[in-house]
Amino acid sequence: MIETIILGTYTRRESEGIYTIQLDTEKEALTNLSLATKETSPTYLVKSKAGNLYTVTSIDGLGGAGAYDPSFHFLNAVTESGAPLCYVAVDEPRQLLYGANYHKGEVNVYHILKDGELEAADAVFHQEPTGPHKNQDHAHVHYTDLTPDQRLAVCDLGTDRVYTYDVSENGKLTEKAVFIAEPGTGPRHLVFHPNNQIAYLFGELDSTVRVLSYQKEDGTFQELQKISTLPEEFTEENGGAAIRISTDGRFLYASNRGHNSIAVFAISEDGTHVERTQIISTEGDFPRDFALSSDDRYVVCANQNTDNLSLYRRHPETGSLELVQKDVYAPECVCVYFDQID
Repeated sequence: MIETIILGTYTRRESEGIYTIQLDTEKEALTNLSLATKETSPTYLVKSKAGNLYTVTSIDGLGGAGAYDPSFHFLNAVTESGAPLCYVAVDEPRQLLYGANYHKGEVNVYHILKDGELEAADAVFHQEPTGPHKNQDHAHVHYTDLTPDQRLAVCDLGTDRVYTYDVSENGKLTEKAVFIAEPGTGPRHLVFHPNNQIAYLFGELDSTVRVLSYQKEDGTFQELQKISTLPEEFTEENGGAAIRISTDGRFLYASNRGHNSIAVFAISEDGTHVERTQIISTEGDFPRDFALSSDDRYVVCANQNTDNLSLYRRHPETGSLELVQKDVYAPECVCVYFDQID
């Protein structure tokens, strides 16, 4: 089986934009890196069911979101003054795209038009007090994606908050609830358990996973557990990055930038408790992102600073990872997106 993976990158050194690479599951190898289209620092991307690609973009010093058709032909971009986004997510039922602007502390909403192009719909800025960490100088929105009941969950690294918004059919946001994490947590990304009642929050600044219960009635989160993604003896600087969950909801994965590892957690049957079972090297520096293959048999991790991908075999019964390939060239890669099976 061949799986195509789309790679988002920075374009500060060697990269030219958006790349594709193939995972050959018979050979257990990543092959055929190819430049799909030139783009300025497309650091995060996502595809719609229609096959259109939406990505972070920067054009003439303006930041925003760009749209491409399934053949990577540019459709349009919606940009504004200031830095580009750092995260994008598609809302299929309402045909919306959500964007997180880290530098501006802004949540962006875009209409997805019938031809796949984008149009601005709404924007919200966070003004709440910030945390004590040096990286919490102001609001830093890092994640904007849907809850199981089609609200919008927003992680703000600067304010130590997770916001829940109601979303109207035309893309207007109304704040519903706010979860306030421990000062200095730096909420970065969030994933939900398949039972739709539990979420796992990755704190970038304190390198912890927090298990949260989610209440559909009012959109609130409550903390159930906090656990480190690092070994006790590690005392150097680290930043949490990506967090993923297996399709069956039995295992959780989180990457450490600094310790340069992926932490593996076993999840209790009801999702309310996690136990760390493995920490494995990413075989490179600064693992900004990783993703599980469509069948959950493999994990591909991107090391930003060393321009390489690492491929792991995932054991479904234990959740553990086993390295099968390393040092696969991918320039400045910071987003791994499994696209299609051939």
